[in-house]
Amino acid sequence: MASAKEIQNRIKSVSDTMKITNAMYMMSSMKLRKAKSRLAATEPYFNALEESIADIFFHFPEIEHIFFDNRAKDKNEVVKKRCFVVITGDKGMAGAYNHNVIKETEKLLSETPDAKLFVVGEVGRNYFKSRGYNVDEDFVYTAYNPSLHRARIIEELIVKLYLDEELDEVKVICTRMVNSMREEVEVHRILPLGVHDFLRNELQDKARENAETGGLEKSDELYNINPSPEGILEKLVRQYITGYMYGVLVEGTAAEENARMMAMQSATDNAVAMLSSLSIEFNRVRQAAITQEITEVIGGAKDLKKKKKKKVNSSNNEISEQ
Repeated sequence: MASAKEIQNRIKSVSDTMKITNAMYMMSSMKLRKAKSRLAATEPYFNALEESIADIFFHFPEIEHIFFDNRAKDKNEVVKKRCFVVITGDKGMAGAYNHNVIKETEKLLSETPDAKLFVVGEVGRNYFKSRGYNVDEDFVYTAYNPSLHRARIIEELIVKLYLDEELDEVKVICTRMVNSMREEVEVHRILPLGVHDFLRNELQDKARENAETGGLEKSDELYNINPSPEGILEKLVRQYITGYMYGVLVEGTAAEENARMMAMQSATDNAVAMLSSLSIEFNRVRQAAITQEITEVIGGAKDLKKKKKKKVNSSNNEISEQ
């Protein structure tokens, strides 16, 4: 059994650790609220871009564009040059946040080993580089403090590689926060985009609009786009990819801080339980020490009493002999 001093030292160590986990929980809580507010602020703009792109395809279904899966060139060509943009964190102590993203990425890389790998975040970059994966060295971005400027730089890089035919397909591997207790790793293809993914939402909106207006629709003849639908579509897609990357970076930050909050809360709860157990153990050790001391005092008192009684008896015997 450990001594009372050792238990006291361990209680102090656990208490100090609990202070750190509590502080990290509070910091992650503030960062999570900030990330959520930034994410909510981008949603109207992002939704408006989706609706604008869908509107063009709805009124001009014959358009074929290189940024979409209906591109005129090489429609049936097999995808050979893939790219994965992986969103991880810069620090650990965030539960399974980084592990889940890395695990999904390794699964996809096992199926396409020649894929190009772009990694956001120090944890993912160090992990893949240490295991010999071909991580792009020019794509060095941290997950901390995402911004539209950073998202635009990422968009310009992947679009340039796509237009230069160095890439046939670009997918983003990221984490979506379903709720405060659950997160999911998702894989999205951002180049080429799917026409029907946009039209599905557009047709639903049109059906709802037709139901409200009694089935009346505006004529496509009155729907004009200048200078051209193709030119506007290219601008919209670039803005869409920038907005999407910004949203992914912000949501990744929110998911990471949420995972860290849960991990720190769990660590704090474990520390409280450990402190309770250590306090009970300390009290037992202290009680045992007190009991032993009392026993030693009583034993000593009895020995003194016996010695005193023996001395008195010896004195009485001497007196009687005289």
